[in-house]
Amino acid sequence: MYGICTLDPGGRIADRSVMAALDWDPGKRLDIRVSRGLIAVFADGRGIFRITTHRLLHLPVAARRWCALAAGDRVLLAAYPQGGLLVVHPPGVLDAVVDQVHADALGGGRDG
Repeated sequence: MYGICTLDPGGRIADRSVMAALDWDPGKRLDIRVSRGLIAVFADGRGIFRITTHRLLHLPVAARRWCALAAGDRVLLAAYPQGGLLVVHPPGVLDAVVDQVHADALGGGRDG
């Protein structure tokens, strides 16, 4: 399941259909990690992060900085309900992925 949402000024993201697919209700405990420009959010009963009462996910400042995310940025959310995993794809990562797909399909990137 995929969703696209905007990072709000408080560093929060929300997509009701994605949260429903993951079965993440308010108070759900989470672990958040950053790897290769992606933010991975795992359901974790010992996690220190939680879904807010309004079903928002607050991305920590450090994660946002590591991924060059700013308020107003649009992100792609990829939910994997079977594994209790949400992957947040920032614009910079999406640019690189799209460039590669275009290069593979069309024989060149933006400059090509």
